Amino acid sequence: MTEVTKEQVLETLATVRGPDLEHNIVELGMVSDVFISDGKVYFSITVPAERAKELEPLRLAAERVIKEMPGVKGALVALTADKKGAPSGAAASRTPPQAEQGHQGHAHAQPQQRAGKIGVPGIGAIVAVASGKGGVGKSTTSVNLALGLQANGLRVGILDADIYGPSMPRLLRISGRPTQTDGRIINPMENYGLKVMSMGFLVDEETAMIWRGPMVQSALMQMLREVAWGELDVLVVDMPPGTGDAQLTMAQQVPLAGAVIVSTPQDLALIDARKGLNMFKKVEVPVLGIVENMSYFIAPDTGARYDIFGHGGARAEAERIGVPFLGEVPLTINIREASDAGTPLVASEPDGIVAGIYRDIAAKVWAQLEQKPQRAAPAIVFE
Repeated sequence: MTEVTKEQVLETLATVRGPDLEHNIVELGMVSDVFISDGKVYFSITVPAERAKELEPLRLAAERVIKEMPGVKGALVALTADKKGAPSGAAASRTPPQAEQGHQGHAHAQPQQRAGKIGVPGIGAIVAVASGKGGVGKSTTSVNLALGLQANGLRVGILDADIYGPSMPRLLRISGRPTQTDGRIINPMENYGLKVMSMGFLVDEETAMIWRGPMVQSALMQMLREVAWGELDVLVVDMPPGTGDAQLTMAQQVPLAGAVIVSTPQDLALIDARKGLNMFKKVEVPVLGIVENMSYFIAPDTGARYDIFGHGGARAEAERIGVPFLGEVPLTINIREASDAGTPLVASEPDGIVAGIYRDIAAKVWAQLEQKPQRAAPAIVFE
């Protein structure tokens, strides 16, 4: 099969007329960087925020012409709107695409405007699992939290929001590509009874995702809103580490029911965890509690306990700021081996001590969700 190039994609997109009907969307600088992986084409079209809804046919036209290209297996195309909007008119052709893309890459750029549709049909509550830094076991916690909620009788899905480093395919031992319905709606992958969506299902594991903020936002919204989740009580969102585009996009465009913060006991991890806590407070997302991961180590040969990273730091932080402390998860070889093998402990050793800890954490999270009313997404504007 002939490999599709960016140049061919742009040449094809040049046949799609822009909203001024005199120039095409490439000339107008409306097309983002084009990313191609395994025959699938990814890009966004920048439009004025106030015209996003009426320009949906433009997105569909661009998606259609790309899917009709020889060698193309699929296309993920999204509309991205910022505060200044995309150029529309003859003068727009004088704005180089490179300059427009450079503007979108700055931190002060306006994120995609909130769509009129709030929430995701069929999903009762959306919970973000976040951390201030990487390496604290957030994704492992996300998976076992989701399985813990399911073990407690709930219908659960999990969205891997880490575009640059997706973990769900490996953690849940899922391979292959998702199918589509009507050429647009994606059917989620599934294992252990969880419905799962991840960028890792759409691109090869070793593919580097070199995307600017608008493309991350667009991909997240499509993986959330254009997936056939069905009826779920809870959708767990495994956030990337830090406080960047993914977190802001989810907070702005999705009515998150709350966030769970994962940290290890040592001071350095807690400093970063505070950043995550403060971010969710600023965007008015309730913090459901803190999980202390790698809380202590039990030697498998002697049963002796060692506080390798210290102990109790997350509990003390939760008490200090007045949020629930959800539990302590030990550092065990079984957790590491099960994660690497794609057999999470809540599913593979449901009667084990660690599985019981995760189920208890899940029960505490659900108890809070039942008490909290659903909230509208806040409007976040960057000046």
